[in-house]
Amino acid sequence: MNPYLDEDLVALGDQARRFAADRLAPGFQDRDRTRILDRGLMKEMGAMGFIAPELPEQFGGLGMATLAAGVIHEEIARADLSMSYVNLLASLNGQILSQHGKPEIVTPWLTRLMAGEALFAIALTEPRGGSDAANLRLRIERDGDDYIVNGEKTSISAADQADAAVVFGRTGTVESGAHGVTALLIPLELPGVTRSRFDCHGQRAIGRGSLFFENVRVPGSHRLGDENKGFVQVMQGFDFSRALIGLQVLAVARAALDETWQYVAQRQAFGKTLSAFQGVSHPLADLDTQVEAARLLCLQALWLKDKGLPHSAEAAMCKWWAPKLAYDVIHQCLLMHGHGGYDRGAMEQRLRDVLGFQIGDGTAQIMKTIIARARAGRSAVPA
Repeated sequence: MNPYLDEDLVALGDQARRFAADRLAPGFQDRDRTRILDRGLMKEMGAMGFIAPELPEQFGGLGMATLAAGVIHEEIARADLSMSYVNLLASLNGQILSQHGKPEIVTPWLTRLMAGEALFAIALTEPRGGSDAANLRLRIERDGDDYIVNGEKTSISAADQADAAVVFGRTGTVESGAHGVTALLIPLELPGVTRSRFDCHGQRAIGRGSLFFENVRVPGSHRLGDENKGFVQVMQGFDFSRALIGLQVLAVARAALDETWQYVAQRQAFGKTLSAFQGVSHPLADLDTQVEAARLLCLQALWLKDKGLPHSAEAAMCKWWAPKLAYDVIHQCLLMHGHGGYDRGAMEQRLRDVLGFQIGDGTAQIMKTIIARARAGRSAVPA
């Protein structure tokens, strides 16, 4: 128990853990090899109410706290980080759609999303810029009641598997920066959309790739938020996803730690268990402490969001610290398993899977700038 999770949330987490252990964990290495996300498992997750349970009841959601999404998310990630992308993308995109979309357009999509029948991508990064997200070049131009989209998005999670995407593009001038960006809901079966997939180091079941838009006609009703204000309005949802990412990678680190504690308590060397040597047990104790602390920070960020309180700095802390910590934890656990950890297996896959979060969804440098601006003021920390 901890101050952020009541008995109901603990019970929900236990339910999610049992499902993940029974249905997701057994095949997570096979999905990594085949690079295919199991749509059947997605539907099972949806039937259990495990996808975006925080969405409002008016859209068919459960209207639960974001902490509920967090406890489910970490249990799914503990079993398979790639499958937990279903939760991450659903919560991030679901929040954007429900808050900024026209109900008659987004409600059918949200219904499919929560049922595990649709997978959404979020398309922000472009070839010439990742962290400088306001410097977008993909063009969105008005043509009567429609928009015409031209350009490329790259390093997009689930690019070749997603059914639709929230796409950010420039409707204003280049000089207008973040104030000339518009967001659209774009079904990816529309004419003019093509895709590619990268051969990524980790997260291979969900995958990353590029989306190409060539004169793609999108109804004006699919705009999310106001024209030229999509970046400013919609990007607020990333505080939520950053806290979820923290829980996601820390759950993988916790799984590695639990297995490693068990291993070193049994493995013998020089007439003792490995855990009897302080050179083994003390580093693990150090990392275990940090994982516990980082998890509490992530839960606090979600608790603040549920209370309607500022949480941008806390979410940024989650995003830069947790992925780095998770990688360091799993790296140490792998080394303590010796050659067995280095062989292709669960520990090696975990190390590959968490590494990407030090790159995508906001680098450590960007997160620290957000924290600095929250503490010292934006004018005191220029871009």
